[in-house]
Amino acid sequence: MKNSIVTVLAISALVACKKSETTTIDHSADGTSTTAPAEPTTTPTESANMPGPKENISMMTDQDKKFAEAAAKGGMMEVMLGKIAETNAGNEQVKAFGKMMVEDHTKINDELKNWASKGSYKLPPSLDASQQKKVDDLKMKKGMDFDKSYTELMISDHKIDIAEFKKEISSGTEASLKSFASAHLPTLEHHLTKAEEAKKALK
Repeated sequence: MKNSIVTVLAISALVACKKSETTTIDHSADGTSTTAPAEPTTTPTESANMPGPKENISMMTDQDKKFAEAAAKGGMMEVMLGKIAETNAGNEQVKAFGKMMVEDHTKINDELKNWASKGSYKLPPSLDASQQKKVDDLKMKKGMDFDKSYTELMISDHKIDIAEFKKEISSGTEASLKSFASAHLPTLEHHLTKAEEAKKALK
């Protein structure tokens, strides 16, 4: 009799255990999920302490601002002149150089615009008067006359650009702008080499 009671109690306990294991609700039929949302990788306090683009840009020095504005205007001029070279140049190497200027400086310009937009920093919308005059003068030239003037301008202009980028790398304070200058300095140095090669090809 005692054995029978023990057996009944054991079976009752086993059934109760099974019920507790199967009480989880399966929502697969109605398409809902009970998976808990992933925890954020950073806490609200950590996110609040991370400096955003606006904070960085508000701390820009005159050197940073001067560089950003010069890079924006210089980049616009390179694209404009490159497009003119594609149509007005007589030498195929000069035409190819112009095409490279359009492609490379469009990418660089877009990156600078993206940087500025993140921090609500206003870049110059157009060239200054001296730059616009250079563009207007070259528009009037064609063939060998254009090729000589354009390659000479690209050599002198890229030497100035390289000096400005190096100065920002060494003297700038805005970290993302310094990184921009450092990343694109090799491209400008490559452009200078190609401009010199294009000029030599005219002789």
